[in-house]
Amino acid sequence: MARKKQRLDKTAVKGMSFEEADDHVTFWKDKTESERLNAACYLINQIFGVTEKTKIDWTITDKRKHPL
Repeated sequence: MARKKQRLDKTAVKGMSFEEADDHVTFWKDKTESERLNAACYLINQIFGVTEKTKIDWTITDKRKHPL
């Protein structure tokens, strides 16, 4: 069986200087709080491999009452 060679999609990126690439403030300043929160949740889910169908492992959670 012949395997298909995977290629980088060069249309998904654009060339820029290091200063432009490092300027996160102006990009996120235009976004709403909801958009920023959704982006953060998306990145966290990608890092930990969580999907909508992922079940919570309740055996590793702990419930306790915090002192007042």
